[in-house]
Amino acid sequence: MAKVAFLGLGVMGYPMAGHLARAGHTVTVYNRTGAKADRWAAEHGAAAAPTPRDAARGAAFVMACVGNDDDLAQVCRGADGAFAGMDAGAVFVDHTTVSAAITRALDAEARAAGIGFVDAPVSGGQAGAENGVLSIMCGGTEGDYTRAEPVMQAYGRTVKRLGESGAGQIAKMMNQICIAGLVQGLAEALRFGEKAGMDGKAVIEVIQGGAAGSWQMVNRHATMLDGKFDYGFAVDWMRKDLGICLQTGNEIGAPLPMTALVDQFYKDIQQMGGGRWDTSSLIERLRRLSS
Repeated sequence: MAKVAFLGLGVMGYPMAGHLARAGHTVTVYNRTGAKADRWAAEHGAAAAPTPRDAARGAAFVMACVGNDDDLAQVCRGADGAFAGMDAGAVFVDHTTVSAAITRALDAEARAAGIGFVDAPVSGGQAGAENGVLSIMCGGTEGDYTRAEPVMQAYGRTVKRLGESGAGQIAKMMNQICIAGLVQGLAEALRFGEKAGMDGKAVIEVIQGGAAGSWQMVNRHATMLDGKFDYGFAVDWMRKDLGICLQTGNEIGAPLPMTALVDQFYKDIQQMGGGRWDTSSLIERLRRLSS
């Protein structure tokens, strides 16, 4: 077992840190809102720290799951940042979905200080974090990944290194691009069926095992048909992620026409007041267009 710090106790980080504690690791947590860190520490008989530096001091592994590029830079850099508290040879593991650019910049800074760095964004949503069955896409050196992988197994069902620094973030972008297209297609099919007078749930029972089937279809069709959108990844977060995809696509010359279109559809959802609805709420946009 290892001494581990966990930075960021949002809907993903809170249960992920809990799995580390239950696996027997010695865990110290940091959260920008200190009361949440104190509550987590009380629940798990562990410690909370007032700064990322204090949390990281003496830890063999420092895990982070925060909001965006700026949040990640803030918990890593500066006098109170995690890097300032980490010993040479320790490994920083970033589970935040951020740009490959900030990942590579922080990787370089970490290595200059003798610290390992693994970018390891996750997929599986809040349920995956709570159940410890996340898919974790990793970038970094083989050595750093090999050391960190057993620790990530506490909350990961599939953990895989996909290349050097930034490869995990590129893989997460690919994941989000796929989800955007899948959910829009499912929303259109279900709304089409509603307008045609079909029993959507009955149709899905027939087609979900065929070529059209997907995780989104199996797990989201019923709640989409019932107009319930509090079961997963929020639209606000998806737009952040798709923005990263679109910016990176522009930088590398990879066209993303479908992604750009669905991003605008999610903007419509935000303007409808659905920024905290889950990503399957694309069907509600279609309902309002065709009511």
